[in-house]
Amino acid sequence: MNGDASLLGLFLANYEDFRRRLRRRLRSDDLADDVMQETYLRVEKLAMPEGHATHPTSYLFRMALNMAADHHRAQGRLLTGEEVDELLHAVDDVVEPSIVLTAQQDIAALSVALDALTRRQRDILIAARVDELPQADIAAHHGISVRMVGKELKKALETCATKTGRRVFQRFGPGARETS
Repeated sequence: MNGDASLLGLFLANYEDFRRRLRRRLRSDDLADDVMQETYLRVEKLAMPEGHATHPTSYLFRMALNMAADHHRAQGRLLTGEEVDELLHAVDDVVEPSIVLTAQQDIAALSVALDALTRRQRDILIAARVDELPQADIAAHHGISVRMVGKELKKALETCATKTGRRVFQRFGPGARETS
C-alpha cells in the first residue's frame, strides 16, 4: 500500500469519529458533512507527510478543522438565503414606474382587443393560448372542425395584433408564418 492509500484509508477508518467530532464543534450536521467531503477530496490527493506520520489521525482531524475554518470564512463572505430573499424582494419593490405603466397599457390594449372578438373567437383564443388545449379538443368542445378552429384562432390573433400594435407569430399548423 502506498502513502496515498494509507492516509486515505486512515481517514476512511476514522470517518464517523471525525464527523461526530466536527458536528459537535460546528453544531451543524450539514456543515460537518460538507467539511468531511472537502477533507476527503483533499486527503485523496495527498501523500502521507513524512514529518507528520507519527500522529496521522491527529493530522487528519486537524486538516478537517482547518477545512471547517476555511469553510466558515468563505461562508462569511457569502449571502445567506435570507439575505438573498431580501434582495429579491427589494428588486420587486423598485420596479420602475415606466415599466408598470407600459404593462398596464398592454393589459388595457389586450382587453380592448379581446372585446373586439366574437365570443367563439375569444373562447378559442383563450383555450388555445392560455389553457394550451389541442385544437382537436377545442373543435370537439365547440362542435366545429379543427380547420375552423385554426381559422378562428388566426382571425383572433390578427385582431389582437392590430389592436395592440404587436406582431403575431403562428406557432402551429401548416405553412407557419408570421403576420403583422
